[in-house]
Amino acid sequence: MGKAYSQDLRSRVHQHVTEGHSRRDAGRRFGVSASTAIRLDARYRETGDLAPHKQGRPPGQGKLAPYLDFLTEIVDSVPDITLLELAEALASEHKVTVHQSSISRALQAVGYTYKKIADGVRVWAR
Repeated sequence: MGKAYSQDLRSRVHQHVTEGHSRRDAGRRFGVSASTAIRLDARYRETGDLAPHKQGRPPGQGKLAPYLDFLTEIVDSVPDITLLELAEALASEHKVTVHQSSISRALQAVGYTYKKIADGVRVWAR
């Protein structure tokens, strides 16, 4: 995802347009594309605000959100299960394919950590 323009730059572009200059001129003057200046002006006209839209997916609504109960149930019953085995279980049971790192991040988000115990075996723990 790209980084949003600063509020200061947004305000200066908007001010230039409200002083009677064209939106394309404001884009040239402040080093942004004409479409950016046009979108900023349109956003201000629609909402009265120049703040950028939120980026990304809302937290907790990812691809794995509907399957967290399934994953935590498996991890609770078999704490030494690997991420590859979890991915295979998810694919066979729910026909959902995801990368192992996505499963790891989802489990960490709900409080699980991957611990190494004394005999070298790794287990998921809460």
